[in-house]
Amino acid sequence: MAVRLSTAIVSEIRFVGRSLGAVKLLDGFKKGHHRVPDAANDATRGFLARICEPELQREAEALFQRIRGGLGYKRTQISLSLSPAHAVLTAADFTLEIAYALHADDPANYSVTQTLLHLRSGDLAQTENFSAAFDGMFSEISFELKKGARIEAVIDAIESLDDLHGLSVDYPSDCSECRITVKNVSAEIRFTGATLDMVFPGSGSPRELIAEFERVRAAFAVSKELATLIA
Repeated sequence: MAVRLSTAIVSEIRFVGRSLGAVKLLDGFKKGHHRVPDAANDATRGFLARICEPELQREAEALFQRIRGGLGYKRTQISLSLSPAHAVLTAADFTLEIAYALHADDPANYSVTQTLLHLRSGDLAQTENFSAAFDGMFSEISFELKKGARIEAVIDAIESLDDLHGLSVDYPSDCSECRITVKNVSAEIRFTGATLDMVFPGSGSPRELIAEFERVRAAFAVSKELATLIA
């Protein structure tokens, strides 16, 4: 089943994958010459951008070849651009970004974030070739809402349901966001008012993440207020 979302409600769908590594294990790090960062600032971020270049180039080129071959793109349909700590693969049907950054809480480590955005259609994301090209890459799916909704209204809608509907909600006292639990859905669901995000315990293909989203949409259908978020 293809994911079909009203363009009047959702302006962007993003798939996100994250991984961590030790700065000292990057190819560009020279033991005895370089020092592991103990803070995240302009100088250390610039240092990371220099020493991660070999890994970034290899990863970006491997993805370029995998996607070009797997999806049958011609030269004019796909391109790759590299900049410090950042790569952008632009294809006819989507954009894929790769970004290296120091871990905010532990700058001795770095994070790699892969973001698939500007997807032309949900149908494409569920084809066999697309799933194979991005197999095991993403652990988050995010829906950017054009109009959004009041977080308090979403909380109230869930709290008005009985336990049989399999929905529960947690939130801070200021209601700045809420976290929704759906029975038999492994993902953590976060609503910020402007986005609905699903964060999974493991990584999968876009098709696998969309299958879990369809369970959430089915659960939300019990409430008019919830259903209109992801109609």
